[in-house]
Amino acid sequence: MSESEQRNRPGAPANEPSTGAVEHAGKPSTVKRGGGDPAGRGRTTIADGVVEKIAGLAARDVVGVHAMGSGLSRTFGAVRDRVPGGKSGVTRGVKAEVGEVQTALDLEIVVDYGVSIADVARDVRENVISAVERMTGLEVVEVNIAVSDVKLPDDDDDEEPESRLQ
Repeated sequence: MSESEQRNRPGAPANEPSTGAVEHAGKPSTVKRGGGDPAGRGRTTIADGVVEKIAGLAARDVVGVHAMGSGLSRTFGAVRDRVPGGKSGVTRGVKAEVGEVQTALDLEIVVDYGVSIADVARDVRENVISAVERMTGLEVVEVNIAVSDVKLPDDDDDEEPESRLQ
């Protein structure tokens, strides 16, 4: 049976928009569950660590950021990364204070030699604010950036210093 034949059939429903009514045993009844906006039916809390991970990943995406954290925290982090089951270094160099609707962040970064520190700091702020606000819905009130070191081209982070002993 074509659509027009179904529409013109006696007792067939007219072409009307759905109202959300449900029909039980031939009687329409409107179903209301919970009432109100679903977004208002509970509370969402976001841990500091979640915001720290988002900010850490966003900061590392910026060109000119060589690493996160101070030299000491990077050294301990490298050891911790090698231990099976050890915590990842995503949050290294990031500290977040999270409230109900706002968050503030402190970042410690190492920049590559030759880049404009002011430009890198601006780009890190923009990227971190965008990522945190988009993913969490929190308002980022401030992103403080401390540049703790500059990675020189001849610095070798990955190599161990040569032993003087033979």
